[in-house]
Amino acid sequence: MRWSRYFWHTSKEEPADAEAPSHKLLLKGGFVKQVSAGIYEFTPPGLRVLRKIENIIRKEMDRSGAQELLLSVLNPAELWKETGRWELYGRELFTLKDRNGREYCLGPTHEEEITDLVRSYINSYRQLPLLLYQIQVKFRDEKRPRFGLIRGREFIMKDAYSFDTDELSAMISYETMKFAYDRIFKKLRLNTLMVEASVGAIGGISSHEFVVLTDYGEARVAYCESCVYSANGEIVALGKGKEEEEEPRELQKVYTPSMDTIEKLSSFLGVPARKIMKAVLYLVNGREPVMFLIRGDRSVDENKVEMVLGTENFRLAEDSELWETLRTRKGFLGPFNLPDGIRVYWDNSLYGVKNMVAALNEPDYHYINVNVGRDLSYGDFVDVCQVEEGDPCPKCEAPLKTGKGLELGHIFLLGTRYSEPMRAYYRDPQGHDRPMIMGCYGIGISRCISAIVEQHHDDRGIKWPTVVAPFELDIVCVNTSDQQQREVAEKLYMLSQELGIETIYDDRDESPGFKFADADLCGFPYRIVVGKKVKEGKVELQDRHTGERQDVEIERALELLKGMIEEDKR
Repeated sequence: MRWSRYFWHTSKEEPADAEAPSHKLLLKGGFVKQVSAGIYEFTPPGLRVLRKIENIIRKEMDRSGAQELLLSVLNPAELWKETGRWELYGRELFTLKDRNGREYCLGPTHEEEITDLVRSYINSYRQLPLLLYQIQVKFRDEKRPRFGLIRGREFIMKDAYSFDTDELSAMISYETMKFAYDRIFKKLRLNTLMVEASVGAIGGISSHEFVVLTDYGEARVAYCESCVYSANGEIVALGKGKEEEEEPRELQKVYTPSMDTIEKLSSFLGVPARKIMKAVLYLVNGREPVMFLIRGDRSVDENKVEMVLGTENFRLAEDSELWETLRTRKGFLGPFNLPDGIRVYWDNSLYGVKNMVAALNEPDYHYINVNVGRDLSYGDFVDVCQVEEGDPCPKCEAPLKTGKGLELGHIFLLGTRYSEPMRAYYRDPQGHDRPMIMGCYGIGISRCISAIVEQHHDDRGIKWPTVVAPFELDIVCVNTSDQQQREVAEKLYMLSQELGIETIYDDRDESPGFKFADADLCGFPYRIVVGKKVKEGKVELQDRHTGERQDVEIERALELLKGMIEEDKR
């Protein structure tokens, strides 16, 4: 492909509002263009990367015995209502009506539709097990689309579904997919961590996520270096502490003017944050007040709150709502003097703490030396605490490590979550009807592009692994007005195509510096520079990953490069 004729437009300007390196580089490199918040177009080079990732995934799925199909984007509401997810899925579900008033959604996932398809044709144990997959566009009305392809409203996904006769067979399918995912991410040159995860809105028995650690991941993950434990932070169970052996002191009401943060209060009273009781008030379904109490040095994990409440429809109470509900303001919210009708949950971190500081819902005042049992009673204990570095491992009690994880793949053992309500039954050898045991397995393909860039870039641009690079080789003609350089570059370009090397020939009438900057930005694994050394019968071969440069004879350049590319792809 000649760059002068290719639809590829790079930019030297830093894109506004782009934070993640992958978001910046994919925009600057001309791989994607934003249409709206969370919605992106793929340009020709971006699509080349996408298709290569798809092909790697497709090859491994086919190898695992899965069969490819294509389901519809537009899902009728009736299918989702059979499983109860029309109401349960939440506000991320894009819904619409046709001209006759019939309800539909744009599929965020396809458990209902695939189950409907299978129940139409499968009726005997002899037809199972069955593993089907598709590569399809998905839609989710994300609350905060950000970081480019990392968190979008429209995205490309591979989703697979297994159907088995019993739990043992279903576990074999699950392990088969787990093994396939491990191979896929290794082939994509992605360093991933498999973690235990919540089943969330998908439902089922158990699940695992495949994540990459990055500052721009949206999940908090915890892992133990002393054993094999790793999990999404939202399911890391943090139990109660030990009862402190401390003599209770006298309860006192103290004046704390404008001490409306844990940090200010800790400094003002000279007490550690762990001795301060922090209260957080949420409004559930827009109206019901629910209070969570937690230790002052810990943070609330709202994913855990969602699991406690059984809904994602909750939000922090605003200042005016705090005043209306409790006649107090932010920073002075506590468990004392509560009106009837407020549910209160105690995080496990507060168990056994003596002589605490707590607000009493009166601005500018706190109690000190609060002791549960004497001054107030414990309520229901829950775990809503965000896991932190150093918390004990649930398996071996060694200190945990934590990081931000970007989820690339998620696998679920669904059991009969969908087959029971949708009556996807098969007939066993004894003639009895039994529900199929299901699993589902997703990979965010477009998100993988961002993950690859996050793990393979430097301050000059992207460093695509050869297996997914838009082009394997960039031939740069330094001076297009020099006839000898142009002839050598043209010859190498034609020969590279005959050898099956995916090549872009930078024949643009631009300065060498401009071309080199674009080559670094766009991340081609290899570059052949055709410059003044052609008079000596040589060109310069550059490796983008190692930075190594070598002068090679023109006749040997492509042969040498072909071997390097083949080695990269192994």
